Amino acid sequence: QFMDQTNPLSEITHKRRLSALGPGGLTRERAGFEVRDVHPTHYGRVCPIETPEGPNIGLIASLSTYARINEHGFVETPYRLVKDGQVTEEIRYFSALEEEGHAIAQANASLDEQGCFVNEVVNARLNGEFMMLRREEIKLMDVSPEAVGVRCSLVDSVPGERRCQPCPDGIEHARAK
Repeated sequence: QFMDQTNPLSEITHKRRLSALGPGGLTRERAGFEVRDVHPTHYGRVCPIETPEGPNIGLIASLSTYARINEHGFVETPYRLVKDGQVTEEIRYFSALEEEGHAIAQANASLDEQGCFVNEVVNARLNGEFMMLRREEIKLMDVSPEAVGVRCSLVDSVPGERRCQPCPDGIEHARAK
């Protein structure tokens, strides 16, 4: 596929695109709803918003802003490590398999000056489920509260409920004059 070079944003999003189609992949006709839907393992790895409309919906996606592909081809997302209830500055990347079994606090959890959780109970995820956990149980913390792709994160002043509305010509309208 030729690279979209309409403008710098279209080039970046083109380079961060993922496809479930092609050799060894799925076909549009055989891909069911469960394949096209958002899965808990996509959190922080695949943008839940940026996918084309029409027959490719859910089969073409984009990496989230901080996600990367490791040397084995797995998508990883960064987390801050939590040691003895204190959030450190150390960042490690985890694949969905490596993340399993870790209690992960949200990036906007309140911390004191030492990096410890202010509240006794913290909003967190464990094995894809959102729940409230004691701060001692938290092992990782999201790096950013934004779990969307580069293109979606650049759209400012749009309420969360409107982000999912289609914007078919957004990149074309962002052309440099």
